[in-house]
Amino acid sequence: MVQIGIRGSVYGSDEHDWALKQDVRIIYMEEFAARGALEVMEEARAIVGSHATYVTFDIDSIDPSMAPGTGTPEIGGFTTREAQQLLRMLDDLNLVGADVVEVAPPFDLNGMTSIVGATVMFELLCILARQVERQKDSVGR
Repeated sequence: MVQIGIRGSVYGSDEHDWALKQDVRIIYMEEFAARGALEVMEEARAIVGSHATYVTFDIDSIDPSMAPGTGTPEIGGFTTREAQQLLRMLDDLNLVGADVVEVAPPFDLNGMTSIVGATVMFELLCILARQVERQKDSVGR
């Protein structure tokens, strides 16, 4: 498991201890900013390898200036362009499913977060569709 772009308040020094004990790779936003999308995704792809991979995209990973309609807005998030770049680097993984979480319509006064969430899901569905096509091609349809 890999978490990318973690940021925000830390309520205790042991807050991430459980995840780390489970060998979850946490890439904090500061590390992402220093290393860049390509290098971070190369590491994430190496971690998941050819294993079946499920992607959960938390909309609050996007900066609230671009996706304010979430229950936990936190400054310093991905731009929509960075998120799109990360998603597109998932292509060719053994992606078996995906979801987008934390879009909160009551907080999405201008509909911007809904548009971002739908676009993120569209990107994920495109990757899943290509995965299905590759599987069909490998078995000769």
